[in-house]
Amino acid sequence: MPAILLSTADLSKFAELGLAPALLDAIADTGYTTPTPIQSKAIPLVLGGGDLLAAAQTGTGKTAGFTLPLLQRLSENNKGRAQPGKPRCLILTPTRELAAQIAESVKTYGKHLPLKSLVVFGGVNINPQRMAMRKPVDILIATPGRLLDLVGQNIVNLSSIDILVLDEADRMLDMGFIHDIKKVLKLLPKQKQSLLFSATFSDDIRKLAHSLLNQPQEVSVTPRNTASELVEQVVHMVDKSRKRELLSKLIQQHAWPQVLVFTKTKHGANRLAEQLGKDGIEALAIHGNKSQAARTKALAKFKDGSLQVLVATDIAARGIDIEDLPNVVNYELPHVSEDYVHRIGRTGRAGATGQAVSLVNVDEVKLLKGIEKLIGKNIPRVDIEGFTGHTEALGSTVVERKPRPPRKRKPNGAQSGNRQSGNAASGNSKAQSKRSSNRRRKAS
Repeated sequence: MPAILLSTADLSKFAELGLAPALLDAIADTGYTTPTPIQSKAIPLVLGGGDLLAAAQTGTGKTAGFTLPLLQRLSENNKGRAQPGKPRCLILTPTRELAAQIAESVKTYGKHLPLKSLVVFGGVNINPQRMAMRKPVDILIATPGRLLDLVGQNIVNLSSIDILVLDEADRMLDMGFIHDIKKVLKLLPKQKQSLLFSATFSDDIRKLAHSLLNQPQEVSVTPRNTASELVEQVVHMVDKSRKRELLSKLIQQHAWPQVLVFTKTKHGANRLAEQLGKDGIEALAIHGNKSQAARTKALAKFKDGSLQVLVATDIAARGIDIEDLPNVVNYELPHVSEDYVHRIGRTGRAGATGQAVSLVNVDEVKLLKGIEKLIGKNIPRVDIEGFTGHTEALGSTVVERKPRPPRKRKPNGAQSGNRQSGNAASGNSKAQSKRSSNRRRKAS
């Protein structure tokens, strides 16, 4: 939870928000003393019991903005303890890492309260999660796919939910979870408090909000397309074939202790981590195809400082919250300009400074211009001796898909046979669609 650290232990500003002594004690234990803007606006509204639509970027302290008041509301609720398999609060997130991060916040701030929490997500054995749900759980933090798996196995019953939180709602829509979310919503009671946190109030988010929230209040801080002024942004123009060489040079020359590097693809992340290793730089990749054990191990090493470089894709990076992370590198620019703001927001958090470096080749200039238009300013270009400019021609580094060969016409008899097997083909199509849905659910 990013916050401004003061020299005293005065928690009067948190107390003014209406938080209970047990929560103030937990906040004091963390060393935070001053609420962030989203916390100051959201906490009193959540404590009031109404629905809330809040716009806040990751890194603005939004997790504590809903965690602290929901802990208080659940502890004050006299309806009784949670029952096995029937949580009282549900927090939905798009990725495993973000779910784990929220679960840690719930544990940290709820340490002095008699509330039980559990986090569930895909990519790991479901049986320990099934066993854990046999005990009372007040707060369930989950990714949509694994939650529906547990519901389908009659392990989780959502009929007792008092508070629902959708965190990073915009990302869940981008990742194609809207159908899973709609399935979850149908399982919830009509009478509940609903909190929806998103980076922006897009048309899709507002449509989702109207189907979910009851006369919600709205709060907004840190406009979506605003990059922190504490982050120094720089661009190095370099041929694609020399990006890895330049990245190694920058890391070694500046002795960067901790670097988060973004690639566009999972395969690219793996390849770059291996190449950096050959350069004598310890690096690990984190993305959706990695096992949860591997992702957790890599992230833990990066957080404790024993891993110098973490190479990540955009989706896997959700939930990576490293205090005082000094360096972020865009090894490849994202296709979606807004993702650039999210990427560089990994550094320059909690009042600390940071640096965001982008390695841009000739085929990415158009993407760079789109990013600069979005953030409303030009990013300084800095020449690196021996790497300046481009020698590769435009389009030389773009991998073009080979056109499909023309389909061969089948004999009339075969066409007749195909018509007769139409039902079977339809069944195969449905099976493929189901398998696709299962793969997306497993990825969460």
